[in-house]
Amino acid sequence: MADRASLTLDDLQPLATGSTEAAQALPMGTGRSRLGRILGVRVAATGSYVPERIVTNDDLARLGCDSEWIVQRTGILQRRHAADDQATSDLAYQAARSCLTAAQVDPSEIDLLLVATITPDHQTPSTACLLQERLGILAPAFDLGAACAGFVYALVTAAQFIRTGAARRALVIGAEVMSRTVNPDDKRTYPLFGDGAGAVLLVPDQPEGSGILGYTLGAEGSGGSLLCIPAGGSREPLTSEACATGRQFLNMDGRQVFKWAVRVVADSTLDVLAVAGLQAADLKSIILHQANRRILDAAAEHLQVPADRLFVNVDRYGNTSAASVPIALDEAYRNQLLCRGDHLLLSGFGAGLAWGTALLRW
Repeated sequence: MADRASLTLDDLQPLATGSTEAAQALPMGTGRSRLGRILGVRVAATGSYVPERIVTNDDLARLGCDSEWIVQRTGILQRRHAADDQATSDLAYQAARSCLTAAQVDPSEIDLLLVATITPDHQTPSTACLLQERLGILAPAFDLGAACAGFVYALVTAAQFIRTGAARRALVIGAEVMSRTVNPDDKRTYPLFGDGAGAVLLVPDQPEGSGILGYTLGAEGSGGSLLCIPAGGSREPLTSEACATGRQFLNMDGRQVFKWAVRVVADSTLDVLAVAGLQAADLKSIILHQANRRILDAAAEHLQVPADRLFVNVDRYGNTSAASVPIALDEAYRNQLLCRGDHLLLSGFGAGLAWGTALLRW
């Protein structure tokens, strides 16, 4: 593959395998990624919601978790847990209402609804269909499951609907109740995750210089076992025996995932910068999946970007999977950290293994 500095859009459009460097950076196999751009689309509004219940490290210390270890290894101080009567669609509903209110758009005007989640209310119907009925939306609605990369996958998918004219107003939501996927007895995994939801409204825009200036979506399925819930699907139905051994909970090889995440964020960012014809120094804000503060710092150092351009809220919410990026995006926008015309990088990465990175002109 040609050097990134000399790449043109014509070089990138036919690619289906990503960069050689990115493939070599993965701890297993050869990655598969798609590079492109989608212009004439913009984010019209954002919204988010996190449950009221705050779970601090001291709260987890009562369960035997080491508060000092949590801070040193992850940077997480607290996270939010859904109430017993709250499901993913409840969190998504609140985020959606916040977004629609900010946009001054009635739900009846939405003509596409996507929900990125790996913690649906039920295996069927989809969380998107439940949300559609509750919001009063009359439009296609479906879930998208790409774990921590899910929101960027959904954003790119919805942007293509907008760009082709198949939709005029697309509501894209990332929502998770991750606290119910992790084993409270797993002292190294349980403290990492929290619950929440974030939403954006996508609409057409002119001039065509706006939109997603570059994106890459990729997957490395041979690393699927590094982040996996073994039981509960058609491969291994949920049984009393499986529950007795905790196979309904998330298993994670944190060390391998950490190494992979730092590399894939750096490589995918360089790829989308090449598509857009920009440098890392041109990025006004960087919003990465909030998995671990050490991953965020390592990625920023690798890219040689100032720390103040990196948005961080993992200390307050922990890892909320597909909700992570849109919650951070909403907070950044509400805190006036984003202005029209700014170059903004979004990146999600995690189970699959899957990643999605997009460079937007805000």
